[in-house]
Amino acid sequence: MKIHVLHENEAWTEPLFRELSARELPYENWHLDAGRIDPQAPPPTGIFYNRMSASSHTRDHRFAPELTSQVLRWLESFDRRVINGTGALRLEIDKLAQYATLESHGIQTPCTIGATGREQVIQAARDLRQLPFILKPNRGGAGAGVQLIETIAQLPALLDNPATEQPLDGLWLVQKYVRASEPAITRCEFIGGQFLYAVRVNTSLGFELCPADACDLPDGRERFEILQKFDDPVLTKYSACLAANGIEVAAIEFIRDAEGEIYSYDLNTNTNYNSRAEAKMNVSGMGALADFLGQELLKVRDA
Repeated sequence: MKIHVLHENEAWTEPLFRELSARELPYENWHLDAGRIDPQAPPPTGIFYNRMSASSHTRDHRFAPELTSQVLRWLESFDRRVINGTGALRLEIDKLAQYATLESHGIQTPCTIGATGREQVIQAARDLRQLPFILKPNRGGAGAGVQLIETIAQLPALLDNPATEQPLDGLWLVQKYVRASEPAITRCEFIGGQFLYAVRVNTSLGFELCPADACDLPDGRERFEILQKFDDPVLTKYSACLAANGIEVAAIEFIRDAEGEIYSYDLNTNTNYNSRAEAKMNVSGMGALADFLGQELLKVRDA
């Protein structure tokens, strides 16, 4: 009986494997960039932790989420203990669904219009009545494809440019640009449905805000700072939203504007942690995650 880790990125998952090994917890590496599935065959025993990422296509793992979706359904059909199951994956790869889910729990998101087709995207920008605005793919991840658009006049050339990578699901998002009170966002981490910590992320260098060590800037500049004793009423709403959707491990990112309003814009069910920021505060996200997975494995063993 093992902890089975479903993913498509060794660089992001290796820190978790180290923590599991340090605790002498048995685990299995399920790399799902390719594979086979027999939905009638019983799965192995143990617990199954889904770490599939919406940005898998940027690593040439185009159909990894689709395969993972079928694997999760298979596991759930046999009543296996799955952490971040089909509901979590559905939100991971669909930002419009994320926003609808967050809003349904009283969590404010930036005004966003989804559109498919060149003319519809341009009309969506007109309907938004906000300049500048953000253009992003509905299925992205790690900041991939996010662009700041200053004028609607920029859109036709951008959309017509063969070099512009199209959204995988054909759906562009035209989104209000929230002017932050400072060049930073806040990322709130949850493990086992419980708030772990919040981290301040410097955004002055762009929209790619992946906290994993593998994403560190080559010049060594630090973008991540864990906030001491962070507390805000939004955390209660975040916890309720995650619980209602069966999401146990996640990060939710928000921007605070100049008036102090919070806009939540990303629910990440394949979360990573920055070791340099954690070392300064003597905490470990992957360590806490390994502890949680070990506790869940023990529950299944004792059941």
